[in-house]
Amino acid sequence: MIQKVSVIGAGTMGNGIAHVFAQNGFSVNLIDVHTAQLEKAIQDITKNFNRQITKGTVTEEQKQQALSNITTFTDIAVGVQNADLAVEAAIENMELKLSIFKQLDEAAPPSCILASNTSSISITKIAAATKRPEMVIGMHFMNPVPVMKLVEIINGYATKKEVTETITTLSKTLGKVPCIVNDYPGFIANRILMPMINEAIFSLHEGVAGAEEIDTVMKLGMAHPMGPLQLADFIGLDVCLSILNVLYEGFGNTKYAPSPLLVNMVAAGKLGVKTGEGFYIYTAGSKELAVSERFRK
Repeated sequence: MIQKVSVIGAGTMGNGIAHVFAQNGFSVNLIDVHTAQLEKAIQDITKNFNRQITKGTVTEEQKQQALSNITTFTDIAVGVQNADLAVEAAIENMELKLSIFKQLDEAAPPSCILASNTSSISITKIAAATKRPEMVIGMHFMNPVPVMKLVEIINGYATKKEVTETITTLSKTLGKVPCIVNDYPGFIANRILMPMINEAIFSLHEGVAGAEEIDTVMKLGMAHPMGPLQLADFIGLDVCLSILNVLYEGFGNTKYAPSPLLVNMVAAGKLGVKTGEGFYIYTAGSKELAVSERFRK
């Protein structure tokens, strides 16, 4: 039975995952090597709870109880020593994830399930860095974690059926909708999403339409809540590029080759919302989207 959860990585995804587990009564150890990042994570979790209070979905008492369920650590070994489940939520970098899983394998109890929040990297390859590949699984939450219902559950080559069943039941306990998929590049979510985003960027690069026009067609014509270019900005263009490279290398098919425009934007540091500029300009305090002059029709 899972009661104690360790979350490794206190960025946007990590603090969202910690938030959801803590809100549902789990004891959470939030781990990051940077103390400042842990402090920011607690501030962000508190802000997100305050939004929930404003919407009437939680009470002040529930917020305080959830926050009391979270303990922060800078040492992985200490933070996972009593864990029933460890969820890695570091950036999409293969070497970093393999290093983390080696540490988790050494420090976590033998019964602890090791999960990765990766959006594209092979669970089988991650599991091979441990001595317990049958206990390794993908648990891919969507951003923002407290809001989005989907959890993409990815079986590695050796993942035990019992582990999959446990994580599926756990996801439902969190109020999420689990979808089980197998371990191939991009899984399902990003295997379908990223080529669509990439095609939108190609269309922009080739002058078929401006950024706003492309997004409007997909929102009004295809009932997407957000256009693909705005969504790419929200995800982070560096993350999109990383996932497309995984797809391209994994399948060896040129249809997954990232657009040269995407490559150039990442090289220029125009990564979307997190840098204040991508296909759109993001001004603090403004709710109005302004298309970058470069991408106007």
